[in-house]
Amino acid sequence: MHRKIWLTYCGVAIAGLAFGQLKKQFTVEDVAHCENIRLCLKANSGNCFIKPSQNTEILNVFSNQTENTYAHNFRKEVKGKTCEVLLNLEDMHSEGISQTISTRFFGASDKPASDKIWKMYLTDAKPYFLELNYGIGNANIDLSGLAIKTLKINTGSADVNVGYYSSLENQIDMDTFFVKVDLGSINVKNLNMSRSRFMMADVGFGNMTLDFRSKPLVSNNIRGSVGAGNLTILLPPAETPVLVKIKDSWLCSVKIPDQFKKVSENVFANAAYTRDAKNSLTFDLDVSMGNIIFK
Repeated sequence: MHRKIWLTYCGVAIAGLAFGQLKKQFTVEDVAHCENIRLCLKANSGNCFIKPSQNTEILNVFSNQTENTYAHNFRKEVKGKTCEVLLNLEDMHSEGISQTISTRFFGASDKPASDKIWKMYLTDAKPYFLELNYGIGNANIDLSGLAIKTLKINTGSADVNVGYYSSLENQIDMDTFFVKVDLGSINVKNLNMSRSRFMMADVGFGNMTLDFRSKPLVSNNIRGSVGAGNLTILLPPAETPVLVKIKDSWLCSVKIPDQFKKVSENVFANAAYTRDAKNSLTFDLDVSMGNIIFK
């Protein structure tokens, strides 16, 4: 039988030197017999931060907002050995999508940057299936030392930075790392520490940078599509085996390093690549009108 448990609302104030006065808004308690956490977070505006924690709670959320400035939807259900959590944060006074698109394409808005802050902590004690959705604003995601089974990040017009900033790798091999950007940007650092075996990257009109500069810990198959935006891929040292497959059009631009050799039509490999290479990177990319740059 499914159990539904409602959110605990807290009003404990903390002092944040860098972020002003923050208050604990939500705490989601752990359920002892749950082995996995399926967490979906949605924030349509503001400055969002995700950081690891050694606390036992599944989720702790701090903010400088009051109940009068945002609305939220929350659900927590226990299904077998999985605890499912949905938290949707809505800014009641945010700008419309038409204004956001206009700002992106035709210049900076006169409206000052948002001062709304959401600071979230995830426990390092249990593995997550994690889905993060951002509308506008900014997001900074530190996954250091967490146990992420799958990761899905969607951004509309928000600018998102995600990585492993404390040099602590993912506790387990990640099955799928999915990132999608429409009008905003996504910058992913230290991808090798995700221990991801499969990655999907989807670029609409925005910009995405994928940092593979460190030696991978496992083999990774990266599939990507680029519409009219830009995808930049930072490559690892030359001793890492890399294979690149490109499906392009005459409207796009693709730049591949000179040291890569063409092995067949639209297929390129570096000198270290062989069919049975371990801890290799394989890129399978499709680009329409945008740009792909390998560095």
